[in-house]
Amino acid sequence: MVTTDMTNATDASAGPGWQRLARITVKLFGVFAVSSSLWLTQALAANVPELPRQLQEKVKLAAEACAKLDNGEFSLEWGAVERVDLDGDLYRDWVLNEYYFACSAAVSLYCGTGGCMSHFLVKNVRHSLLNKGWQVVDFGSNLVVLAAVHGSQCGGINPARCVTASTWDDEEMIWRSTDAKWQ
Repeated sequence: MVTTDMTNATDASAGPGWQRLARITVKLFGVFAVSSSLWLTQALAANVPELPRQLQEKVKLAAEACAKLDNGEFSLEWGAVERVDLDGDLYRDWVLNEYYFACSAAVSLYCGTGGCMSHFLVKNVRHSLLNKGWQVVDFGSNLVVLAAVHGSQCGGINPARCVTASTWDDEEMIWRSTDAKWQ
């Protein structure tokens, strides 16, 4: 049998098993695409009243500071609010990243040479950290927040590379870190 249609040629050589796999793959991709778009829509549509009170206060202060500068307009950009498990209880905690705060009247209102503030809310307790980026790492029985911080925290100056590692203490409701003494 000679075919001129490439789709038919592929289908004929692959057999019915291949066709079924292709249909399943297309259906799974469709479900993923629809669920992803719903998730993105919900994340983009999230507004300040949906944030916990402790984070709403930070947004309110940032918006007020922006408005005082030539009547600037404040907005939260994509990435300002993150939901991630910070304490290992399998529930997503809240993080508010000022790196994604925007003010029409000032480009660098919320960040400086030391980085930007991130506000971590765990069990209704908010702690803030000036940083140049952070991520959560699964380290054995601990979830660890690694954050790039200002070089002065490591005895250097701003350009010096410096990282801090912190883990949540459920009993004391604080972040635990140490200054390692390298020899």
